[in-house]
Amino acid sequence: MTSEDTIVALATPPGRGGLGVVRLSGERAIEITTQLVRLPHAVGAIHELPLRTQRATLGEFIEPAPIGSGPDTGRVLDQVVVTCFRRPKSYTGEDVVEIACHGAPVVLAYLVERALAQGARAAEPGEFTLRAFLNGRIDLTQAEAIRDLIEARTLYQAQVAAQQMEGSVSARLKPHKKVLLELIAKLEAGIDFAEDDVSVAGWEEITAELGRISGDLEKLVRGYEYGRLVREGLSLAVVGRPNVGKSSLFNRLLNQDRAIVTAAPGTTRDLVSESAEIGGLPLRFVDTAGIREATDEAEKIGVAKSLEAIADSNLRLLVVDASEPWTEEDAGILSKVQPLGSLVVALNKSDLPQRLAVSDFVGAGFGSTSLTAPSLSRGTPAPRGMVMTSALSGAGIAELKEQILAAAVPARDGGAEGEFITNLRHRQLIQQSLDSLAKARRAAAEHAHHEMLLLDLYDALHALDTLTGTTCADDVLGVIFSTFCVGK
Repeated sequence: MTSEDTIVALATPPGRGGLGVVRLSGERAIEITTQLVRLPHAVGAIHELPLRTQRATLGEFIEPAPIGSGPDTGRVLDQVVVTCFRRPKSYTGEDVVEIACHGAPVVLAYLVERALAQGARAAEPGEFTLRAFLNGRIDLTQAEAIRDLIEARTLYQAQVAAQQMEGSVSARLKPHKKVLLELIAKLEAGIDFAEDDVSVAGWEEITAELGRISGDLEKLVRGYEYGRLVREGLSLAVVGRPNVGKSSLFNRLLNQDRAIVTAAPGTTRDLVSESAEIGGLPLRFVDTAGIREATDEAEKIGVAKSLEAIADSNLRLLVVDASEPWTEEDAGILSKVQPLGSLVVALNKSDLPQRLAVSDFVGAGFGSTSLTAPSLSRGTPAPRGMVMTSALSGAGIAELKEQILAAAVPARDGGAEGEFITNLRHRQLIQQSLDSLAKARRAAAEHAHHEMLLLDLYDALHALDTLTGTTCADDVLGVIFSTFCVGK
């Protein structure tokens, strides 16, 4: 890919729609557009009419004029709206033109085809954003946030991505990079002008500055686990023996009738999954088959698939029928799922007389005795992570969602949207910088030679520069931008 090329791509999703947008970027973007679109008052002067910057202009997408006829005689295919953004004040930093027409796939494909015939090149995935990065319009963290915003499934995900797209990560790192550069400059000066008695920072000052930088970077690393869940989401398996109301509770959590519900035990034979959000986190709910000794081949397969889904999920929701006594089947399921990780228990059918005691759960080793949910029989406090629910009436559903969120992210106070990182690449590079800073602090504590200290400081700064893209290998850029959609 070379920035000398003019690139073109469909910037809206493929398929039929009210509108479709074709985007061009490069030195010939405006010239090519005027070959394709007839603009107002441009009879006989198509190539001379300048498009007004950041103004929408109504025009006509025309077929090529017949050989021997004038340039303005082509047949009209569609009315279009053309918007021009001149360099450097455009998304890519180059001349950019966006042509909006009706969303007929055949018209959009022909528009791109005509642009290619006029000398444009088909854009690679993410090439528009790559050019924005290479031309200094955005840094690498902002480019990655653009992809995250496009892929956001919840409003909270979009808010976090928007903050990072505005440069929140870079702004957080900028003061630390500045301090590192100042320390490096002082130490370099002390080495170069040692005979001139040039003053450099004292060891205590160096140690204090490095400690402040490390403390803030460690906060970002600690916030990554929450940020990862915000960006990627997680899965929850709904578990229990047959006829305890798993599918009804599953539907109630989703606010839709997604799973089949009947009075007969074992209705769910296969996995049923659906996505929703809780507290801004995207969550994939998986309704599993009732866990019991299977009576036929189909149910055996369903139970086996359920056990796989339970093991693969980030969370498990054990549903128990509170209107019936504790059973060996309940105890067996609890013993299987509890060692797998985070677990929430829903004591379902609370609208019926209760026959389940908390001591059954405590005896089975579940939870603590902290009161975090409504009490059960005889006023005994419910263990943490246990909620009384009724899939029929909806009672306890809000509390259940809170418990699910608490189990998913025990320390979910990540601060404002710009106060945590969501990208594994960012975490790894910040950790590399922290490791180098730790070496530098040990060297400073031992009053090591400035040359040794400088090596560690340069390594710490290089990791942060790589994160923002100030210095970055071409193969890393290729991996990052290849994950973008074409047209962005």
